[in-house]
Amino acid sequence: MNSKIKIAKLELRNPVVTASGTFGYGKEFSEIIDLKDIGAVITKTITVYPREGNPAPRIVETPSGMINSIGLENKGLDDFLKNKLCSLKKFKTKVIVSIAGFCNEDFIALSKGLNVAGVDALELNLSCPNLNKKIIAQNKKLTSQAVYLVRKYSKKTLIVKLSPNVSDIAEFASVAEDCGADAVSLVNTFYAMAIDIGRKKPALGNIIGGLSGPAIKPIALKMVFDVFKKVKIPIIASGGIADVKDALEFIMAGASVVSAGSINFVNTTSCVEIAKGINRYLDKNKIKTLKQIIGCAHEKKN
Repeated sequence: MNSKIKIAKLELRNPVVTASGTFGYGKEFSEIIDLKDIGAVITKTITVYPREGNPAPRIVETPSGMINSIGLENKGLDDFLKNKLCSLKKFKTKVIVSIAGFCNEDFIALSKGLNVAGVDALELNLSCPNLNKKIIAQNKKLTSQAVYLVRKYSKKTLIVKLSPNVSDIAEFASVAEDCGADAVSLVNTFYAMAIDIGRKKPALGNIIGGLSGPAIKPIALKMVFDVFKKVKIPIIASGGIADVKDALEFIMAGASVVSAGSINFVNTTSCVEIAKGINRYLDKNKIKTLKQIIGCAHEKKN
């Protein structure tokens, strides 16, 4: 039984990673779970310069999910290199740093700046839905430019995080693949909002945000299924993954890796539980390698 997964130069001991923005920089959870029991930590997204994020309130609970409007709050690249990378290097798991830029210069600076030890891969986040502007992952030309630049200036394994808020996410996955992505990550959150009937106003300070949690799982699963048919590079799947059954569904739909996000706010040990559950499933069903079931839902019946 072998649940290891390799994406370009990145080798994961198991296919479970943490979704960016739901796990801090790993340190916040390191006293709760043993990080070596998961495949990788994907950090909170960092930008070149510090960002304060969106006005409060920034999170609202919804039926079967939550809407967030954090707005990429972070202290910037320099702070990450000086104050956070040191603790990340101590983890006995892989570290994937999520990055976001707003111009070509940003992508170049982030790519060059993170060509350092302790960073095992980059997740290029082109799809944050609450920045009050059209996101890069909704424009094929901008997507191709961003992926091309990061690929040109970075030696790290490159994962491109796409948006579900498009007409055909498979087409964008193909663009990312053509421009040098080693893997695609899907899906990010869906545009959403809530109304505070007491105040008679939007519940979020930014009005709109991104919906995540179990509510989006069936749609995300279908998108992974579609993208698997379109590209040859690995897929990292997220969208309502809360337990091992959810994870296995995404793997059978075509994902090589699964990313648990909103569930971390409910169950802080969920990633470890999912990883162990996958191993038990493989063992119980006498499946030697995870690769045997990746995309198996696509196989035609005799």
